[in-house]
Amino acid sequence: MNRLPVAERREQLIEAALAVASRDGVDGTTVRAVAAEAGVSLGVVHYCFRDKDELLRAMAHAITERNTARAMAEMPEQAPVLDLIVGVLDGLWTNIRNTRGPQLLTYELTTTSLRHAELQQVGVDQYVNSWAAAEHFLEEVERVGSVTWRVPRFMIARSIIAAIDGFSLAWLVDGDADAGYTGLRLFAEHLANLAVPTPRLEVLADEPGDEAASDAPTTDGAADAAPADGVPAGSTDGVPADAHRLAAPNLTALA
Repeated sequence: MNRLPVAERREQLIEAALAVASRDGVDGTTVRAVAAEAGVSLGVVHYCFRDKDELLRAMAHAITERNTARAMAEMPEQAPVLDLIVGVLDGLWTNIRNTRGPQLLTYELTTTSLRHAELQQVGVDQYVNSWAAAEHFLEEVERVGSVTWRVPRFMIARSIIAAIDGFSLAWLVDGDADAGYTGLRLFAEHLANLAVPTPRLEVLADEPGDEAASDAPTTDGAADAAPADGVPAGSTDGVPADAHRLAAPNLTALA
């Protein structure tokens, strides 16, 4: 048997476990079955994974990570927000349709973890990782699209995962991929409406007429009066009131 670094051996065993689970279900994914699929001894599996619980958690994490990585691989550096969202959801939906077995497995992992106390952490990790991936996606949209969100990012992340789960599970049941995609597209439009341009601080040049205004006579000797503590008149905390102004970013409006 070839000796591999532990990280590479773990990846090999995760692949074997995904193959077994997609074919035989979670109940059929025993340590012995995974060892046979990978062509290694039981001892190798136990060396890399403490128990079946840890192996199943690694499988769930791998599925989530691959779905996200493939979907976000083509995110452009500049595009309207709706295009950014639709592009990622398109990639995600394509990957889901092409990996029916692993997608079905994700739901089986969830329900199995809810029925077996020793596997409870599997379902917890599934959703923690999925929510984190969705938040990362939202952060990328903020960065590329120069937007922020009307509601807390973590709540949008949970909504994204709930929507994807719902449309994916419906597709697994009825096989209507077009209906699933149409639903995701409507959800993408909803997400785009939650984004607003990020204000940025822009220093403006002196506006026309400023010089004339400064030469205009003042009343009650105000122009000759020394400002208190050396702070210029018309300022706040030492910063001239008209030195900065919020301006909208130079990005295309939401499509």
